[in-house]
Amino acid sequence: MTDALTRPPVEIGLNAAVVAISGRSPSILAVAGEGPGARDALPFGPFAPQQHRTFETSLRASVEAQTALKLGYIEQLYTFGDRGRQKLPDEAGTHMVSVGYLALARTDDEANERLAEAGAAWRDWYTYLPWEDWRQGRPAMLDQAILPALKCWAGDALREERAASTPPPLTRVRLAFGLDDFPWDEERVLERYELLYEAGLAEEAVTDGRARAGQPSPGVAMRHDHRRILATAMARLRGKIKYRPVIFELMAPEFTLTELQATVEAISGRHLHKQNFRRLVEGAELVEPTGASTSATGGRPAALFRFRRRILEERPAPGLKVGTR
Repeated sequence: MTDALTRPPVEIGLNAAVVAISGRSPSILAVAGEGPGARDALPFGPFAPQQHRTFETSLRASVEAQTALKLGYIEQLYTFGDRGRQKLPDEAGTHMVSVGYLALARTDDEANERLAEAGAAWRDWYTYLPWEDWRQGRPAMLDQAILPALKCWAGDALREERAASTPPPLTRVRLAFGLDDFPWDEERVLERYELLYEAGLAEEAVTDGRARAGQPSPGVAMRHDHRRILATAMARLRGKIKYRPVIFELMAPEFTLTELQATVEAISGRHLHKQNFRRLVEGAELVEPTGASTSATGGRPAALFRFRRRILEERPAPGLKVGTR
């Protein structure tokens, strides 16, 4: 039996991808790095079993201590434990295994002041993954920079030895980025980031010692593998809104249909036709009118709606099934 003293020490950490809507933009809660060149990070804390019985309670306490924000909806994403995720591949000392979580929150001025005092802030999540934002159409960076670089890498990778069960690199690129006859699938966020990482187009790959410094892809790098955790959270939430009413965790108690559409567009990264969206909402029976209206839009008074909670008793999978391109 292996002596327990020779086993590599492992620490369990907890990361939270906390999402909110700020100014109709999808925002992620980021903790600013210290010193010049420091990268943003997701809120993080070690699991403290002496103080907290579960991962979730430990994470909630860590986020509140780090950012002064109390989390609402929360769900576990994935366990991130690859060697090299915190240090170089030949790391020595304690190995950090992180359990990632998706959390949803609402913002207000008072909460934002507390965040600023704690050294945290809301950042548009497309700052880190800008090729995911199709609300104004196909991002030019895809054809100008990302895809030419990926195709070049795929050609080189094809000539190298690879597992027989692995699809050819160019096939992976076509599937992930919607080339040729394949549609763009907004839920393939993690696959796209992983390809950029493998190709050395993500700055984190250079930091990890997995690639030589070259021409990085657009998008701001994050500390360690936090951008991978963010990509996982984005993919999960884009899929989740199609079969669970979690989108209302990001909405005020009362809202207009225009505000609801803008929130769904912000999360999915795609533009939705106004009339089609309204028919979708009506067909899903997820909202009900409050009988009040607002003039805050600047035009004619707009009707206010609220989430129709009875739908949770009527249907097993209520959501807004926005389609794939």
